[in-house]
Amino acid sequence: MNSKTQTTDTRKDRKPALVPKLRFPEFREAGDWTTETLGSLVTISTQKVGSNTCIPMSITSGVGLVSQQEKFGRIIAGNSYKNYLLLKQNDFAYNKSATKEYPEGFIALYVGSELAAVPNSIFTCFRVKGLSSAPQYLNYLFLGNLHGQWLRNFIEVGARAHGSLSINERDLLALPVPLPKGERSLAEQQKIADCLISLDELIVTQDRKVDTLKKHKKGLMQQLFPREEETQPRMRFPEFQNAGQWEETILGKMGELINGLTYSPDDVRESGLLVLRSSNVKNGEIALDDCVFVDPAIKGANLSQPNDILICVRNGSKALIGKSALIPRDMPLCTHGAFMTIFRAQAPQFVFQLFQTAKYQKQVAGDLGATINSINGRQLLKYKFIVPKSAEQQRIADCLTSLDALITAQTQKLETLKNHKKGLMRQLFPFMTVVEA
Repeated sequence: MNSKTQTTDTRKDRKPALVPKLRFPEFREAGDWTTETLGSLVTISTQKVGSNTCIPMSITSGVGLVSQQEKFGRIIAGNSYKNYLLLKQNDFAYNKSATKEYPEGFIALYVGSELAAVPNSIFTCFRVKGLSSAPQYLNYLFLGNLHGQWLRNFIEVGARAHGSLSINERDLLALPVPLPKGERSLAEQQKIADCLISLDELIVTQDRKVDTLKKHKKGLMQQLFPREEETQPRMRFPEFQNAGQWEETILGKMGELINGLTYSPDDVRESGLLVLRSSNVKNGEIALDDCVFVDPAIKGANLSQPNDILICVRNGSKALIGKSALIPRDMPLCTHGAFMTIFRAQAPQFVFQLFQTAKYQKQVAGDLGATINSINGRQLLKYKFIVPKSAEQQRIADCLTSLDALITAQTQKLETLKNHKKGLMRQLFPFMTVVEA
């Protein structure tokens, strides 16, 4: 073997240094990271509740441990309660049930100060040994699914025992955990955890702000539109206090329906005429992260216009029937599929808000029945509403549309924070080099 081949082989076998892309200034000269097995950092906890008084817990994937009372509205532990595994503050609970986001199971950190407990049938519990590692640091590794990347090498597809994944504890404890080296390891771990905890607090605050705005809009709509069996709203804008009674009308007198396009897989193209489907309606807005295109010259396509209201009228999921979104002015050339319809209204913003009311939702639910997953267009045009004169319609629409814009802006800010956290975690942890079996 010549020297050139030897050099090439040496480079091929050399593993990259284990170091995150981003480090805090005070740790940049602290050297490369290392890996330790999870088993060297934690110990399995098998202590059962017995005669202790504990809070029975359940788990929500991606969220963490929540009390059974909060999740189910009652405690479901029953007679098995005394055999539950006991949890103390900063203990971990590994739920061996597969979910979409965590197919190898979810590991949650218990942060409560009171004793808690989880079912011993589907949970493995463990706690950090002394000061071997910072629990919050490990928690963020598990939220990033470090354990799942490792355990998928050992879990047989479909291997389940009593509804849970068949996981060998030895395989779990063999998980390589990336850690900073040296005497300042714990300090760097905690610095990383504190940074992400602060970001999580911002996300929670922003999420509450969005939720508050949505609740405010819901309450406002209950005041601005007549309630069931009522013919007048509870609240009117000052300039319309003496504008006369609202009157009942049907949807068909407020606009027209535009039928959707029937197309086949052979008609689909990489680009061209966008076909809007149910997946393009999200939270009352048009989303373009899942697009289908057809030839612009296809026959039977009715082009959408700005302020058309896109409605889902047929779908495998009943929950999507009746969902709607306004076509914005900056949309690319588009039409809509046969399972959708367009309502082209004289007062589109007002009608769109009507579609968010309980009266509309009740009429949609009444049409679906036990087995029907569609709304008939002729029936949709017969939906009844109590409405004011056009000037008051526009005033209501303007108010609610500006509130929608505020909700959208705050929701986008929330998504930006979440994406920032994901990107930050990818830089703070050297993930992918430590999970190969």
